[in-house]
Amino acid sequence: MPEQLTLYGHKVSANSQKIELALLEANAPYKTYQIDFFNKPEWFASKVNPVGQVPAVTYGGPDVNPEDPSPLSAKIAESNVILEFVADLYPDSGLLPKDPVQRANVHFFLNAVTKHVEEPCNAFLRGVGPYENVLKGFEFVQGLLEDDRDFAVGDHYTIADACISPHLARLKIVTETDLGKFPVGMGHKLGEELKGPKFAKLMKYAERMLERPSLKQTDHEESVITLFKTVFTERAQ
Repeated sequence: MPEQLTLYGHKVSANSQKIELALLEANAPYKTYQIDFFNKPEWFASKVNPVGQVPAVTYGGPDVNPEDPSPLSAKIAESNVILEFVADLYPDSGLLPKDPVQRANVHFFLNAVTKHVEEPCNAFLRGVGPYENVLKGFEFVQGLLEDDRDFAVGDHYTIADACISPHLARLKIVTETDLGKFPVGMGHKLGEELKGPKFAKLMKYAERMLERPSLKQTDHEESVITLFKTVFTERAQ
């Protein structure tokens, strides 16, 4: 019987979604508990993650109410750390390759997504970074994708794919809805740039990832759109 695993997250959080993707791809049993971004319960920081951020997981210990996690369970935070933890829990899932070179490539891809995709995309959404940085970031990541391969690294879905897929889903939302604090029209412009032949490999990869059952099961597009409309009420000039 596997140890209990509870994922504390939020359905519109890209970092929470990538953990759930990995869990689903591993066919892992788990529970989820939604943490309200704007009204986090006091017990969350004291009993789960001192930083107070999602995602976080509890692992092991007795199977208890998620609102009162056991002190006997391990508490693990930071999304990429959790991704690797899930992959280590389920070594037969293929989430981390057994080949050391391929494993290194997965780790490099995770770091690349954080630096070249997540950071410039968040800055662009907040209206404090240019869309050119987003294009440069995706161009860098596209360069890591191997020709004629369905996945980011090797021939199997790994945590590299889980890491980038939520950002691809949000990129689709931004380019289709133009929601963000960036100047009006820049989301659509970004989308037009990405449709060009320069990004053909990236967009074909994105299409494959967005069609996976695990992505569709964890995708809450309407909730993300609602959040963006609430948060990004002012536009940069």
